[in-house]
Amino acid sequence: MLRATTFIPPGHDKPAGFDHVVLNHDERRLRRKLLYLAGGGEMIVDLPATTTLPHGSALVLDDGRLVDVRASEEDLLEVRARSDADLVRLAWHIGNRHTPAQLDAERILIAADHVLKTMLEGLGATVTPVRAPFAPEHGAYHAHEHASTNHALARHK
Repeated sequence: MLRATTFIPPGHDKPAGFDHVVLNHDERRLRRKLLYLAGGGEMIVDLPATTTLPHGSALVLDDGRLVDVRASEEDLLEVRARSDADLVRLAWHIGNRHTPAQLDAERILIAADHVLKTMLEGLGATVTPVRAPFAPEHGAYHAHEHASTNHALARHK
């Protein structure tokens, strides 16, 4: 069985993988999991800690080959506002509900949810269903293990 215990983040100079996996946002958050390659094979991922694999990263197999990680398209809501200030206010309301959100300069993407859609429209947002890869921001508590000295709160002790 193919096995990966490390990954290379996007942006690093790396050759193309011999195969790839297509995963939605939730599936890309893993530690140990069986994955199915696009070419039909299987592999086990056994990372040292729970990690969210970004689109464009690559899993490194024990034999040195790479498996590219691609984000699948998901049903999302595109949230737009009349002004930058309104967009910031909408982002606050989304964050206040602990909803994963992808923040762009002119829009916010969230997972499709009819209750949030109604709320956001009531706040003046233009909300449009879209299908796209989803790469929401991860908070300070997701970025590192809590016991790590790199943790956002640990640095301020």
